[in-house]
Amino acid sequence: MKIGNSVDSAAVQAPTGRTAPADADKPTKSVSGPAAASTQVELSNTAATLRAGAANATTQASADFDAEKVNRISQSIADGSFTVNPEAIADKLISNAQELLSKGQR
Repeated sequence: MKIGNSVDSAAVQAPTGRTAPADADKPTKSVSGPAAASTQVELSNTAATLRAGAANATTQASADFDAEKVNRISQSIADGSFTVNPEAIADKLISNAQELLSKGQR
């Protein structure tokens, strides 16, 4: 076996026995940067609906936030008076699981 830099300029022998083009060892150019101004993207109806739903969910989540309730719970945790009701948690978990299972069967 000969070690060195003697690469045939016409072709490079590929391991499978096929020959590769002479420029196969040259690095490829990667395209980066902003897309050309003429590039257009069309969203399907489903994608547009999902996009609109995500925007609405963000708005709704901020509207449903109850800072007063969070402060009350934080204070009760801090002073040690917060209690966990395991039965209520178990009931909600079971209810949510049943709801998900019934939606999956439709």
